[in-house]
Amino acid sequence: MKKIIILISLAVFSFALNYEKIREAYYKSYNYEKMGDYKDAIKVLIPVYETYPNGYTVNLRLAWLFYLNKNYQNAIKHYKLAQKVAPYSFEPKLGLMRVYNTIGKFNKTLEIGNVLLKSDYYNYYGNYYYAYALFALKDYKNSIVVCNKMLSVYPTSVLFLNLLGENYWYMEEKEKAKKIFKDVLILDPNNIVAKNFLK
Repeated sequence: MKKIIILISLAVFSFALNYEKIREAYYKSYNYEKMGDYKDAIKVLIPVYETYPNGYTVNLRLAWLFYLNKNYQNAIKHYKLAQKVAPYSFEPKLGLMRVYNTIGKFNKTLEIGNVLLKSDYYNYYGNYYYAYALFALKDYKNSIVVCNKMLSVYPTSVLFLNLLGENYWYMEEKEKAKKIFKDVLILDPNNIVAKNFLK
């Protein structure tokens, strides 16, 4: 009986050590990220990943850090691993949409967006990445539809107002675009996008 209790105690102690190491790795990773040192932010998490290669949190975190470090292939890899662990979660899908927009694979963004937006019609960033992909593909009319949908529930969203203005600008409806950018400057007086278009 005494032997069993000792073994249980050792197991709990071992778990506590593992927890502390994991907590310390994340703590260091967040600090490195704040300093813009993405390589070291990734490096300190590798032992955690090697111990828990199917861990949702560590894969999601690594995906984000690889994205910040412009290592897009690894970002995609880890977002997909996180998605495999939690197939219904939105976070990896949103991460993949962001990466695919960054590297110009806009049809991939739309593909993921079609799945995500069926589950969450008004998902803020899901709709933004989707509308941006449409804009990048010069499908301005459908991008405007998405922007207006979101502005019906977020009327002061500078993100969607700017994208709406850009869509109208490239559709050669520049007066309409200028009016939108002027509205943006009321909400956000230092908005660079609006200022640049109004120049």
